[in-house]
Amino acid sequence: MIEDYRSLAVFVAIAEAGSLSAAGRRLKLSTSVVSHHLSRLEAKLGITLFFRSTRSMSLSPEGRAALEPARRMVAAGEEALDVLSADSDEPVGALRITMPAWGERMRLRQTLWDFARRHPMVAISLHSSDAPADLVKDGFDLAIRLGTLTDSSLKSRRIGNFQRVLVAAPDYLATRGAILTPEALAACDFIAVTMLPDVMTFVCDGETIAFLPEHVRLEVDTIASAKSAILAGLGIQHLPLGEVEDEIASGRLVRVMPHWSLPDLGVYAVWPDVGPQKALTRRLIDFFLDTMAPHQP
Repeated sequence: MIEDYRSLAVFVAIAEAGSLSAAGRRLKLSTSVVSHHLSRLEAKLGITLFFRSTRSMSLSPEGRAALEPARRMVAAGEEALDVLSADSDEPVGALRITMPAWGERMRLRQTLWDFARRHPMVAISLHSSDAPADLVKDGFDLAIRLGTLTDSSLKSRRIGNFQRVLVAAPDYLATRGAILTPEALAACDFIAVTMLPDVMTFVCDGETIAFLPEHVRLEVDTIASAKSAILAGLGIQHLPLGEVEDEIASGRLVRVMPHWSLPDLGVYAVWPDVGPQKALTRRLIDFFLDTMAPHQP
């Protein structure tokens, strides 16, 4: 009976993740073990739960009929574990978390390390990438996202803010003179970042303008690459203040249009709205809120 429950839980993970390998990452099992559980369940029931090809898997009619009852079983088990561990002084479990790759010195990461130190029985798996992950498919319990959230079925909570500044290398600015107004900025080269919106909003003395760069020198997909390109004198872009404050202090980077500011953006905790939220995830979110509330990330 217990083996059947385990196989049903694996079945739900495959259906939600979309593949055996993705389900394995979510469950922290090898693909062969995931395949074994699925084959065992299908053999015992005498039915096919998934139609398989070399590139995709899709639920059979029997699989679709079984999915919601199996999800309720998994959800009930998670709820029972939540009830048992919610008031525990020493939580035990595992958290799979994704957050942006940049920001090694951010308070956000230090808060996570503080949580890990306080709760040594919690195993934390951190995935760092500037590209947004699919929380359900990739099996993440929690994501930290920065900027402006798009509408989705995910739950979210704002846990902080961060500042941005427009910067360039002194060598780049030396060929152009002082850039103090949006009109002067329009002639500059920009380093586009795929994760950032094209349009920038600037505020000065109650005036707000929307600015769309006309000259994109190159495009990169990470904040680290954008910073490197700016330091190399290739153009201008706004970056999180925490990423460039040392370079500004040393003179390696200079603030552009210093009298104009960019609105602060939010730092969000995001988690899947699939089944009851784990008590451990709630505990970490509360820890972020309690620790970061008075500070910037």
